Amino acid sequence: MVFRNSPVRSLTGLLVCLCAIFARVEFTQGCCICCWQDEQPAVTSNDDSAANTTNQIKLVVVVGAGGDQEFAQQFDEWATNWQNVADTENNQFADRISLVTIGQHEGSDNDREQLQSEIVAESDWQQLWIVLIGHGTHDGQNAKFNLRGPDVSADELKQWLAENRTPTVLINCSASSAPFINQLSGRDRVIVTATTSGYEQNFARFGAFMSKAIIDPSNDLDKDGQTSLLEAAITATREVDEFYQSEQRLATEHAMIDDNGDGLGTPLSWFRGTRSTRKPKQGQVDGLRANQFSLAPAPAFANWSNERLTNRNELEIQLEDLRNRKPQMTEEDYYRDLEVIAKKLAELYQEQ
Repeated sequence: MVFRNSPVRSLTGLLVCLCAIFARVEFTQGCCICCWQDEQPAVTSNDDSAANTTNQIKLVVVVGAGGDQEFAQQFDEWATNWQNVADTENNQFADRISLVTIGQHEGSDNDREQLQSEIVAESDWQQLWIVLIGHGTHDGQNAKFNLRGPDVSADELKQWLAENRTPTVLINCSASSAPFINQLSGRDRVIVTATTSGYEQNFARFGAFMSKAIIDPSNDLDKDGQTSLLEAAITATREVDEFYQSEQRLATEHAMIDDNGDGLGTPLSWFRGTRSTRKPKQGQVDGLRANQFSLAPAPAFANWSNERLTNRNELEIQLEDLRNRKPQMTEEDYYRDLEVIAKKLAELYQEQ
């Protein structure tokens, strides 16, 4: 959302921006920011820091069976990129990430058991990220991710996550990964897949670009001070397309995202900036929730408590829902509801 570019210090400015956004007026981010520039400089509150634990995010990177040496080497490189996200030399917020790597080194022939253990373990993590790097299969009914030893199916992951109430990100970089959306979609879950169908079975390159994009500040499309999961996925999708075009080859993978729980997913190629240029025939466009996840959060939000972040996220979701309902509402009802949400957001940002 545009108003996330800086802490809100003027309700009037916020309302002007929101009215422009939801009326579909082409208001630039610069215009929105200028509504607040006459106020006092932003001050990052530290009051929430006591509510934050050192490690807030559990990042589980799973490297599947490589098969050929060529693939194994590529998967190892992608995994290393993800591991760098948890390195303080690359990410100033790396101390908030607890990294677990499965399948990259010798030692275990049952990575499936370790993955299950990491998922079902009780914890107070604010977020759980699971990244699957490797090959995938789909036989027309069941989709699986290939591990060393027994593979793991989408249905098994669904069962393991059934009792997990932690906001969860699953990024499946393998071929034939799309059915994982159908199985795993749910509230407070973001599912990203390298393919739009289980029948896209050729080697998928999405994982290479995704591993590089995830905290790269140049991918901050909405200029809010952080590269979100959505922005990284959009960037990776664009780079996949550019790869196939440069090679003059027919693209055999088309990435998808699902974060609204309807299990339908949205092609990441639909996005320009962080908004989709198309609407699906069924359900709503995904992406808003994914844009609230980041492994390197904007400094303005770094010390916010989980409760405060959750409140902000819920209010942003309410705003998006309001926008979707606008065509069925009277102007009076629309702006009344808009003001209610805007006031709550302003109060949230004004907390000291």
